[in-house]
Amino acid sequence: MNAKVTVVLAGLVFLVLSVFVIGGARAQSSGAPHAESPGQAPSSTAGPKKAEEQFKNIQVLKGIPAEQLIPTMQFITASLGVQCDFCHVQNAFEKDDKKPKQTARKMTEMMFAINKDNFEGHRAVTCNSCHNGSARPQAIPAVMTEEPKGPMAAPKMPEAKETSGPAGDQLIEKYVQAAGGATAIDKITSRVMKGTIDFGGKSLPIDIYSKDPDERISFTHLPDGDSVTAFNGHEGWLVSTGRPPHEMQGSELDAAAMDADLHFATHLKPMFTALRVQGTEKVTDHDAYVVEGQREGKPPIRLYFDVQSGLLVRLVRFGDTALGLLPTQIDYADYRDTNGVKIPYRWTLARPSGRFTIQVSEVKQNVPVDDAKFAKPPAEPTRPVK
Repeated sequence: MNAKVTVVLAGLVFLVLSVFVIGGARAQSSGAPHAESPGQAPSSTAGPKKAEEQFKNIQVLKGIPAEQLIPTMQFITASLGVQCDFCHVQNAFEKDDKKPKQTARKMTEMMFAINKDNFEGHRAVTCNSCHNGSARPQAIPAVMTEEPKGPMAAPKMPEAKETSGPAGDQLIEKYVQAAGGATAIDKITSRVMKGTIDFGGKSLPIDIYSKDPDERISFTHLPDGDSVTAFNGHEGWLVSTGRPPHEMQGSELDAAAMDADLHFATHLKPMFTALRVQGTEKVTDHDAYVVEGQREGKPPIRLYFDVQSGLLVRLVRFGDTALGLLPTQIDYADYRDTNGVKIPYRWTLARPSGRFTIQVSEVKQNVPVDDAKFAKPPAEPTRPVK
C-alpha cells in the first residue's frame, strides 16, 4: 500500500473513531457554512476559554465555551450537508471573503431571535429544522412523481408507541439482571477485545483494552501505524498517522467516560435525575422500551431495552453545541455470555457524518493490563514560527 493511500486511510479511521468528527482548530471535518471562524487566537484569560478567546473573528457565537465551537460547526455540517470551503477560505478560516459565511451569521442570528421570541430561548428551531441536509431549504412542496400505491394519508414522523409497561428504573434493573446481575458485573476489572472495525467498505483489525476504573484505549491497525483513541479516566485523546493529536473536550469526554465504564449497567440509575418511559419502538426486528434519562447539567440519554430479553440494544447520546444537539446512536447486538456477564460482541455507531461497526472475535476479562498502556503520550514540542 503506497504512502498516499495509507494517509487517506488513516484520515478515514481518525474520522470514524472520534467521538465527533474532529477537525481541531482548523475545523477539518466534513465542514459546513460555518457561522464563525475557527482560526487560532492567543488568550491570556485563566479558566475555561470562551470561543472568542481561543479562535479568531468570532462574532455571532461570542460567549459560548471554546470547546463547543467545533461541535457547533459540525452541527451546521450535518444540517446543511456542505463542506468547510462552502463559506470558509481553506487554511484561513477567519477570513470573511465568502458571501455564504455572512449569510450563515445572519441565519444564526435569525434562529436565535426565533427561539428567544417564541420558545423562551430553548433550541426548538435549529438549522436542521429548515435545511434538513440541504444547503438550500425546500420552500415549495414537491410534486408527486409517481402514482400512490394506496390511499394518501398525512405523513407520520417515527415515534414511540405509548405503553403502560414497566417504569424506567424497573427496566434498568431488568437489564442488569439480564446482563448477569450486579455482583457479576461489578467483579469485572479488565477487558481485552480483538476484532475488526468496518467502515466505508473497508475492514481493519482493532484491539480494545479496558480497565477499571474508567480507562479505555483502542488501536486500529494500519499498514504504517496505529490509529489510537484513548481515555484514562479524566483525559481523552486521539492520535492517527499523518494527523496532529487531538485532545477530547466537553461532550467528547462525557461519551468516552461512558464507553470506558466496565460497570455501565450498574451505574445507570445513579447517572440520572429523572427517567421517563416514552413507549416502544422497533430496533431491527424487535420491540424495545424507550427510556429517556435526564442528567444534571448534561444532555439526556435515550436507552432502548429489548422487550423480551431486557438487554440494552440501542443507546442515543447527544453532544451539546451552541445551535442544538448532535446525536450519536449505538446499536448493540450479538450478546454472548463471557465469564458470567453478557456483553455485545458487535456494535454499530452512527452519527450524521457517518457510521462504523466493530465486530469482536475474542474477549478476555479480568486479565492483567499494564497501567502504562493508558499513559498519555507527551505533547509535541512547539515548533518556532519561521
